[in-house]
Amino acid sequence: MVIRLLFISLMIAFCGTTVSVLCQDADSSFPRTRAEGERCLREQNVCEQLEKLRIAHDKKEHDELLARAEEALRLSEELERSITTSDGISDQNRSKLQDFEKIVRKIRSELGAKDADPEKKNEEDGVADEAEDVPEEKRPVDVVSGFKILRESTIKLVNEVRKTTRFSISAAAIQSSNAVLKLTKLLRFWR
Repeated sequence: MVIRLLFISLMIAFCGTTVSVLCQDADSSFPRTRAEGERCLREQNVCEQLEKLRIAHDKKEHDELLARAEEALRLSEELERSITTSDGISDQNRSKLQDFEKIVRKIRSELGAKDADPEKKNEEDGVADEAEDVPEEKRPVDVVSGFKILRESTIKLVNEVRKTTRFSISAAAIQSSNAVLKLTKLLRFWR
């Protein structure tokens, strides 16, 4: 009988320790086998490589944004020089102005802005609305002053874009791009 009690008490003790060991949380970061350890290392290396690629991609996009801003500045300066030497807006200047507008729209979208009206309005109708949105002190009286104001606004936009990082969204840069786009539309339909 003593042996039987001893056997039963040993069985209860064994079952109790087994249950307590099974209920303990194992350290999930520590691999249990060599194969599992190698798999963890491979996954870690893959994750590190993907993160490095993402960082390089973000840096490249930011550098392209800065290059676009410089291109917009160059185009605005060319347009201003061309307008001051000629009597009006030539077809070549209108083409440059359209290219300029595309670049500024791209900058604006890369800064994180969304179009207010995704449906395109009739461009003739949009001109009057855009002219009303341009502040009084920034409203051009003639084509030459319009392109000077456009260049000044572009300089302000480029300065705001230069202040950004690839981690930030600049409301000031978006507002500057909106002002440049309004002036561009106004000048594009100038008669």
